[in-house]
Amino acid sequence: MQIRASNISTVVQLSQEIPELEKPYPASEYEKRLNEVPHLILVAFDGTQAMGFKVGYEREGYFYSWMGGVHPDFRRKGVALALAEAQEEWARRHHYPSVTFKTRNRLKAMLCFALQRGFNIIQVDPFPELGEYRIWLKKEL
Repeated sequence: MQIRASNISTVVQLSQEIPELEKPYPASEYEKRLNEVPHLILVAFDGTQAMGFKVGYEREGYFYSWMGGVHPDFRRKGVALALAEAQEEWARRHHYPSVTFKTRNRLKAMLCFALQRGFNIIQVDPFPELGEYRIWLKKEL
């Protein structure tokens, strides 16, 4: 597995193959969010095959891990962990004090992954459906 910086088109294409991302963002949303802010687009590759991705950017003085996912064919192989560690190392080198992200209550695997990696729940935003509650997590670097 190789983790390397990549581009929006690779991430958009891969995101369409990840079932949890029910309505993947188009390239225009990535361009809007990443334009004129420090950002990082990482993709894990097995040869030329994209296995997973992680995209984040600077937001209010911290690093916001915005989007990510692993293709179902490559799960349980350490892809998410390798991407998360690479993203955090990049954020440390760029002097961010923390990494923050939000997920949905129904995405239990993501919640467990984050808590096991030292993230803390810092906020919960209610939604009409319990599974859609947004859960904010933060890890000091």
